[in-house]
Amino acid sequence: MTVAALDVSSFAFTEAAPAKVNLYLHVTGRRADGYHLLDSLVVFAGAGDVLHYQPGPEPLHLHIVGRFGRLLDASAAGADNLVLKAARALQGLCGTQAHVQGGTLVLDKKLPVASGIGGGSADAAATLRLLDRAWNVQASREDLLKLAETLGADVPVCLLSQTTRMEGIGENLTPAPHLPECGMVLVNCGQAVSTPEVFRRRDGAFAPRAAMPEHWGNLADVVAFLAQQGNSLEAPACAVCPPVGHVLADLSGQDGCLMARMSGSGATCFALFATPQAARQAADRLEDAHPAWWVWGGGLV
Repeated sequence: MTVAALDVSSFAFTEAAPAKVNLYLHVTGRRADGYHLLDSLVVFAGAGDVLHYQPGPEPLHLHIVGRFGRLLDASAAGADNLVLKAARALQGLCGTQAHVQGGTLVLDKKLPVASGIGGGSADAAATLRLLDRAWNVQASREDLLKLAETLGADVPVCLLSQTTRMEGIGENLTPAPHLPECGMVLVNCGQAVSTPEVFRRRDGAFAPRAAMPEHWGNLADVVAFLAQQGNSLEAPACAVCPPVGHVLADLSGQDGCLMARMSGSGATCFALFATPQAARQAADRLEDAHPAWWVWGGGLV
């Protein structure tokens, strides 16, 4: 069966992989092994990839489709793909083949690749959630989080896919205050940014751990708090990829924009708005003005 012939509407299982957005990101230190320590408030947008699964007798295999899937080399669906790595990790947890089935996985790649909003990490997390359900593994949350840690620093928080404070190298997760209703616009300029290069360009100074309140009274409180924080990687990312600065300027200039910032190590940037409707209107304007950009507007999950 060719990828074009796949009809995922008949597939038995589907799982969303929402985009991860760092509302702030402080690099707070560095371990002896070279890993950087972070402090970040992470939320999840309504935008995201989608994973489909149909059990079958054939060995488990992956197809990648969608706007950004078509841009990937065919080898991207090979054994090193995080989706298949996550599937093998869950198989290892089972300890027996009784739970494990073969079949077809189809990843609809709607998010830009290597763009600072989760991407592969969200896909791996979605795989763990989907196959845990499809194979009736019934793994504990703790076991799934341990598996997620082995797959990448962002995979544990993407496994939860809820507003979370993320610290350490990504393994220390604590509940964060629930955000009031708001809208968000995501914009990617279409240029990939190398995370190692961004870290190399960082000035070396470490940021403090944020003093986060226990709750938000309203959206204005959230924006006031975020205005006191930052993204330690934004300036070096702008140096590596100057269009990031252009995106931030255009987002900041939109009617109703409450704040704009880069997510993760870039290049995707976000802006907060009072409502999902206001965000969608701003996204429409930006998409009309910059047809080469990837733009999304809506609410949070």
